[in-house]
Amino acid sequence: MILEGNKVDRSYEEQVDVVIIGSGCGGATVAKLLAAEGHSVLILEKGGYFSARRGDFDQRSDNMLARIDGGRGMHTSVNNELALMYGNCVGGASVHYWADSWRMPKDRCDEIAASGVTGHSYEELTPYFEQIEKDHNVHLAASEYYNTMNRLFNEGAETLGWHAEPTPQARRGCAKSGHCYQGCSYDAKQSQLVTSVPAAIEAGARLMADCQVENITRNAKGEADGIDAVFIDRASGRPNGHRLQVQARIVVLAAGGYSSAAVWLRAKLPNGSGQVGKNFLCNPNTFLYALYDREIKLWENIPAATGTSQYRLATYKNGEYVEGGYLLHPNQLQPEFLALTLPGFGEDHRELVSQLPNIGSVVSWIDDELPGEIRLNNNGDAEYHYQLRGVDELKARDSLKKQAQLLFATGAKEVIVPDTAGTRLRSVDEIGVFDDLPISNGNYLFGAPHPAGTLRMGADPASSVVASNHEAHEVPNLFVADPSVFPMQPSVDPSISIMAWSYVAAKEINSRLVSLG
Repeated sequence: MILEGNKVDRSYEEQVDVVIIGSGCGGATVAKLLAAEGHSVLILEKGGYFSARRGDFDQRSDNMLARIDGGRGMHTSVNNELALMYGNCVGGASVHYWADSWRMPKDRCDEIAASGVTGHSYEELTPYFEQIEKDHNVHLAASEYYNTMNRLFNEGAETLGWHAEPTPQARRGCAKSGHCYQGCSYDAKQSQLVTSVPAAIEAGARLMADCQVENITRNAKGEADGIDAVFIDRASGRPNGHRLQVQARIVVLAAGGYSSAAVWLRAKLPNGSGQVGKNFLCNPNTFLYALYDREIKLWENIPAATGTSQYRLATYKNGEYVEGGYLLHPNQLQPEFLALTLPGFGEDHRELVSQLPNIGSVVSWIDDELPGEIRLNNNGDAEYHYQLRGVDELKARDSLKKQAQLLFATGAKEVIVPDTAGTRLRSVDEIGVFDDLPISNGNYLFGAPHPAGTLRMGADPASSVVASNHEAHEVPNLFVADPSVFPMQPSVDPSISIMAWSYVAAKEINSRLVSLG
């Protein structure tokens, strides 16, 4: 059963085994697994429910940005450096992600284990990875799914002597529409909307959309025992006058890396470590455009069918940064977003837009190490404080150099930087410009698609928020199942990592419920 806000005409009181806040990769996975064990499960989603079968995914970027993206796609960090990219719909960010699906690399699992986290080693996660890949049809894309930019990327990498490899994809029956970021109109992308959410409901879970949690309640012992929420009007984002109260034996916080810390802070839950909202990481994106003498049409077929992980890990010499610390892939943007993010005004911008079919692009995800913070302002709204700096800034500059090298190696006649100055490069000899190019405080807009760390996991309650069993150190019966618990970035797209870690959380929760009887 899915109850949408526009169907709510009264307030509700519910009593369940488990109430889950959020329906993305974490929440939906936990819901599916616990419902299959026979527990009563209620999923709450602040965003709306949208369905391809109802025609809700209309392949119009402006409509879909407002429907499925957090903040209607307009949220930024306080300094305007980051464009916050997160889901606000049933299925969460998996509805707009590109479907690239990697396991968390063993080297990163080992680093996390070395920090004191237990139960999440690569070997322990492997059975979950295998099941997730089977359930989501993760596979390498066949050559027919490579668009022009994907093919050029491989040619450029070969010219430069770089290793390129196909990207694992979670798709089934792909129609090659090119509208992956706008939500799949064909239910081909294996998001949580078409996998774990319906599986959870089939197993008996219920879901309430357009439902914003205001408080996580606790009993006299300080244990989480439910939530208070309001139903909201989807068009205005304001409460519609009806409320929801849920009593639960277990509360699962899975509102996502951008929202879970804010939910915690609004609920005024204990924060003895002072770490709630701290350690905010986001994999900031760098990207460049390029003009070609041929049609590219970035918006066709699937994005990022290929890429290189050659520079995934940063390299150092005598303690000094040398290069790397990011992934590098072909980019994909629809004409509307492409026009929006191209630099310039007036005639300069018009001249670029007139050449949209001939514009190509590549993108990098920076494996950031120096965190920011999520805070609440006086109105109780989340603020995102982040400044790219130190080694992360060096990684960003190196990624831009590598991108420019690749674009020129693919035959680009000009490279265009999406900065406020509209910087352009006419040859690879000019890549030194990236050493000093202003890229902070809004001079260059970074996408920020992978928030993590703000409720980080650790063995020591003095320096972490959540224990290795996903239960909050200071709030018994409150479990967290989303990337907020990652002590560091996975260094790849986090979707499968979130799901695999949520298998661990579900196993722990099931054991707790069985012990409670």
